[in-house]
Amino acid sequence: MIGNQPNMNQFDDNQLVEIIRTKNQELFSELIIRYQHKLFYYVNRLINHPDEAEDVVQDVFLKVYKNLHGYDAKLKFSSWIYRIAHNEAVNWLRRNTKIKLESIEQSEYLENVLSDGRDITEELDLKVSIEKVRRGMDQLPRKYREVMILKFLEEKSYEEISDILRKPVSTIGVLINRAKKMLKDNNI
Repeated sequence: MIGNQPNMNQFDDNQLVEIIRTKNQELFSELIIRYQHKLFYYVNRLINHPDEAEDVVQDVFLKVYKNLHGYDAKLKFSSWIYRIAHNEAVNWLRRNTKIKLESIEQSEYLENVLSDGRDITEELDLKVSIEKVRRGMDQLPRKYREVMILKFLEEKSYEEISDILRKPVSTIGVLINRAKKMLKDNNI
């Protein structure tokens, strides 16, 4: 404990939300700390504009703050906040369709996981492969790109993706399989 403030890491998201709703709204900053970077990476992968992604994430937190009392604690908080982020990113894309989408941001996760223990030739081959996957994902229709980002870059379960996109779990599986097939058919 620091002063009169409990260690926020001891609370899961739902417990923290309940504390914010009933006792201390100032602890909303803890939710921002927990989700700001995750949501930025997710939104940026969808819209491919880092400066704009920051603005979208700020809008997400404003909506979360305004609607926190409407959050159903029976649901997973991360799915709820990702759903809001998803909606805000889609709204941004609709408003800014004239802006040419840039390629998906290079995934540090993929590079770090895949690059351990490789020699320089393998490193170069890996970078080429990552770029190829990125270009391939850029070419996917949005509904397929969204599920691939959530599954493989955000590491969400089928159930979480279902909650975020408000589609049945079986549909999520179909979308992921079709996206994989599209990537495979394009030799990615």
